[in-house]
Amino acid sequence: MLGSAAAAGLAAAGCSSAPTKPAAPASPDPQTVLLTSLIAGKEHLVSLYERAAAALPGRAAALEPFRQRHAAHLQALRALLPAGSGTGTFPASPAPPNAPASASPSAPPSVSPSESPSAVSVGELRDAERRAASARPAQMATASPALSQLLASIGACEAVHVVALGRVRG
Repeated sequence: MLGSAAAAGLAAAGCSSAPTKPAAPASPDPQTVLLTSLIAGKEHLVSLYERAAAALPGRAAALEPFRQRHAAHLQALRALLPAGSGTGTFPASPAPPNAPASASPSAPPSVSPSESPSAVSVGELRDAERRAASARPAQMATASPALSQLLASIGACEAVHVVALGRVRG
């Protein structure tokens, strides 16, 4: 009998006219937020390489392998992104280095308004690689084990790029 009364009370509570609070929106998954940020950063690096190749045509062939590695990183990061999360602003297979690069709205500005948007030097590429590589340990601290392994590999590649770009004059 008590069970019936409790069930009736619950049913009546569901029919009450008291306003209910709207459900709080679910907070975004931290891994998805991290992946989205990583993808935006990689899109920005690919864009920098494309702009450097356009600004330094004599160095375009030397810069292409670096751009290709970043494009591969971008593809690997996108593969970990849950379906329906979006993939950023670049196509799945990035444009060739001489194609105009589209800017990612979440990518940090890379040049001041007084500079040409396509003027990227090898020194600026090295600085961008150095910043990216140095950010990886903190990112790995909050990443899943699989993403941490990928970030370690990406960070190692970026660190080697800093050294290798020192041999590219431009």
